[in-house]
Amino acid sequence: MRLEDEIKTQCFHSEEAKAVINVMFTSSWLHCRITAHLRTFGISHEQFNVLRILRGQHPNTVAQKDILHRMIERNSNLTRILAKLKSKELVVIERSCTDRREYEIKLAPAALPLLDTIQTSMEQQANSMHGLTLSEAFHLNALLDKMREAPEGI
Repeated sequence: MRLEDEIKTQCFHSEEAKAVINVMFTSSWLHCRITAHLRTFGISHEQFNVLRILRGQHPNTVAQKDILHRMIERNSNLTRILAKLKSKELVVIERSCTDRREYEIKLAPAALPLLDTIQTSMEQQANSMHGLTLSEAFHLNALLDKMREAPEGI
């Protein structure tokens, strides 16, 4: 559906302004769809992001501060997210041997099968979730990267 129809407006200040609003609207739309899908597995979008980061370093541990720097939503309450993942027995949290103020986190054994199941499920739904061809996805990625490389400002 067209952005104009979704937000019930017909005019934008400029095509560039429309593009920014479209990216923000689409981000929210996609976030909601992914969140709803992840809810069926009993985890939140933010919890999945942390598990994804840890899987990329598995079997090594990752410092809490390093997880925070890699998160998509960096304003998330990582301490709360980790506590929830620990209560679900999906992560192991230990105090760092080198810096007692820091924690080292790694995936618990139960997390890997869950992540594999989620990944398979998301791959099966990928086409229905965003309806892009491989070429379109490549071009969209390039455009979004270019957008983030622009100088500061809106």
